Amino acid sequence: MRCDLASNAAFALSRNRVHEAEGQGRRSFALLQAALHADALIWIIPGHAPHQPMLRGLPEGVGERLHLIRPANETDLLWATEEALRSKGVGLVIAEPERPLSLIAGRRLQLAAEAGRTTGLMLIREGQGSNAAETRWHCAPIASERRDSTLHHWKLIKNKKGTLTTWTVHWNGKTTAVHPVSAAGERHQPAETSR
Repeated sequence: MRCDLASNAAFALSRNRVHEAEGQGRRSFALLQAALHADALIWIIPGHAPHQPMLRGLPEGVGERLHLIRPANETDLLWATEEALRSKGVGLVIAEPERPLSLIAGRRLQLAAEAGRTTGLMLIREGQGSNAAETRWHCAPIASERRDSTLHHWKLIKNKKGTLTTWTVHWNGKTTAVHPVSAAGERHQPAETSR
């Protein structure tokens, strides 16, 4: 099942640019981005990382397009990310660096994304972003009793071309359904009255 672009337009990342996501929910945000892109997907994680993306829980259609790369060290990870961003036919490159990105490394990745006309998403640790990033998102799950979906708090904390915004979303990773949740006491439509 493909992601409904209209309902998730607020979360679509600009093409030809590199973005960043931090926080415990950053991989869920990355999975939404993977569902939003129709072309090949490349996910780059350190070779010694104990956890891989949840391959059994991927949204439908994502697993067939996903290529996982596990470089031996940080230098190789940045090199692989840059080369993947330059590759034609790649829709999204997701990378998980372990160290803070320097301004030079961030700028090189931006230039690679522009050259390949590709979108990049760096899954960073908090406070380790690059000034070169187009946007930075803070993504955190919110504990809930429901088992079919998860509430998330997604906050746009850096945006070179727009305003900063916060959403509480209902996320179902299996179907890639993301629904913004109204703030308590607010309605999207007037309440029905009995006559």
